[in-house]
Amino acid sequence: MYKAVTAEEAVKIIKSNDRIYIHAAAAAPQELINAMSARHEELRNVEVCHLHLEAETPYADPKYKDSFHVNSFFIGHNVRHTLKAGNGSYTPVFLSEVPLLFKRNILPLDVALIQVSRPDRHGYCSLGVSVEATLAAISAAKHVIALINYQMPRVHGEGIIHISELNTFVEVNRPIPEANMPPPTAVESKIGDYIAELIEDKSTLQMGIGSIPNAVLANLGNHKDLGLHTEMFSDGVIDLILKDVINGNYKGVGPGRALATFLIGSKRLYDYVDDNPFVEMRSCDYVNDVSKIRKNPRMVAINSAIEVDLSGQVCADSIGAQMYSGVGGQMDFIRGASLSEGGKAIIAIPSTTSKGISRIVPFLKTGAGVVTTRAHVQYIVTEYGVANLYGKTIKQRVNELAKIAHPDHSENIVKQFFDARNS
Repeated sequence: MYKAVTAEEAVKIIKSNDRIYIHAAAAAPQELINAMSARHEELRNVEVCHLHLEAETPYADPKYKDSFHVNSFFIGHNVRHTLKAGNGSYTPVFLSEVPLLFKRNILPLDVALIQVSRPDRHGYCSLGVSVEATLAAISAAKHVIALINYQMPRVHGEGIIHISELNTFVEVNRPIPEANMPPPTAVESKIGDYIAELIEDKSTLQMGIGSIPNAVLANLGNHKDLGLHTEMFSDGVIDLILKDVINGNYKGVGPGRALATFLIGSKRLYDYVDDNPFVEMRSCDYVNDVSKIRKNPRMVAINSAIEVDLSGQVCADSIGAQMYSGVGGQMDFIRGASLSEGGKAIIAIPSTTSKGISRIVPFLKTGAGVVTTRAHVQYIVTEYGVANLYGKTIKQRVNELAKIAHPDHSENIVKQFFDARNS
């Protein structure tokens, strides 16, 4: 009844002036991306929308600017160049609201390119390691093209789709992309130590991928009854789950389950989540919903930044006027954790860049984007300690942040701040 076709045949449905959505992160359907990109000579003005993709993005080559335009909802390294080159744009949007762009027909979709697990005996496939906005894209798109990958994990939760809902599908059997993190540096380990001290037993955690989250997790082995409600997680949580440190027993939403909207990690992670009822994947408008996040007592949100000014403004999406990443889910979880009973919203940054430039600054760079406002910010953590800014005046914040800035910069950034204020 259902018959696979080649990737080249599948993407023939794409026409000039279409808008496409591509399944995010490690679920990016590389074979479909390649086949679409190969049609650059015959296609014109195709808008390609997506969050970060763990994939090659040949359509993003500026030489194909007449054929494809990239619309990033979160800017990955593989498409960052398109903003300067003119063949790409960035749409600022909270991760929790990306599905609304499709549900409300703000961005009508013609085609969704997705990747799923092989169908079970009832014909149901799983969206695997990434759900995010893909369910909304599937519902909104006129045509759904799926890559059925025999190595995509079958993950429990909301991301289930019947094969009859696929207009066209292609079959492959190859590993999905892995992300392996290097061990934390001494600075990152120190930051992890400070954050771990802020986390109480029975807390629920949100954290991303990277050396600092791994450093935090490495310090939680003696904690008890932690939960996981996070937009994504990686390998670092597995051992804590196996040791019953993370069990979700005291979560307010989905107790006894680990909740996420996408996953990136090693094959160990993908094998662990495969057909594991403890892991529940849901759409980002559910996982990142502030009203749900706040229901978790002692919700702890751990996020990163590019720079923080002395009043507490957090820039996390740009380097000055140059867009670097995106709003993502930071504000969703900062707000949710702040409103949680006993919750803590944490921004974790090394005190300096790799070039020794202070990341705690008197004022944000010209053109820098404020992702977390000074009214939302709570804890800032560097390798020099913890600054609790909640309920603090501007002057008190300056003093708190100066204490955790690098000693080589602390005095100077305070002087610059007050010189400008008094001029």
